[in-house]
Amino acid sequence: MFSGIVQGTGKLSKIVNNKDFVRLEIIPPKNFSKNLKKGFSISVDGVCLTSLSGNSKTLKFDVIEETLSKTNFKELKKGSSVNLERSITASSEIGGHLMSGHIHFTGKVKKIIKKPSTIDIVVSFQKRFKEYIFEKGYIGINGCSLTLGKVNKDSFYLHIIPETLSITNLKELKTNSLVNVEIDQNTISIVETVKKTLAAQKPR
Repeated sequence: MFSGIVQGTGKLSKIVNNKDFVRLEIIPPKNFSKNLKKGFSISVDGVCLTSLSGNSKTLKFDVIEETLSKTNFKELKKGSSVNLERSITASSEIGGHLMSGHIHFTGKVKKIIKKPSTIDIVVSFQKRFKEYIFEKGYIGINGCSLTLGKVNKDSFYLHIIPETLSITNLKELKTNSLVNVEIDQNTISIVETVKKTLAAQKPR
């Protein structure tokens, strides 16, 4: 599990294409890999991946075709910047919201509104997820825990503060960029429970 509070960005240094998977090698920020062991989970742009390396200068991950098809990893190239977060522990302070690292869909950036110190980002979403996406709710974008702004029929607004811009790759997004979107699991559970309760109350 992750908190959605990105600890820094890493630089993709190598992509190795194999028959049925891709190996990614990422240079993490200083001290990110301290006490890291092989097999630990790391959020890479919001995707939960298993580390193939321990306390080293380079992170290594194997990514299968299923993950490539459902995330923005298919657009990654050497030099790309990715958001990184180590998994939380029992003593971790959760400043965002709990995230699993399982991406529901990729959204396309429709518009970026730049302001003096902040930016607003408008992201499209698939209509089948609309009931889980509402203003002031939680959403995970490239591994960042964010609060939803205005929600339209097929898009939502994100208001990004300077601190988030400074430590994540959201500042590098452009129109038509793809972002990994994880819907808050608590929201899904509540919505589904309400739907089942209402359905049970309908006269038969």
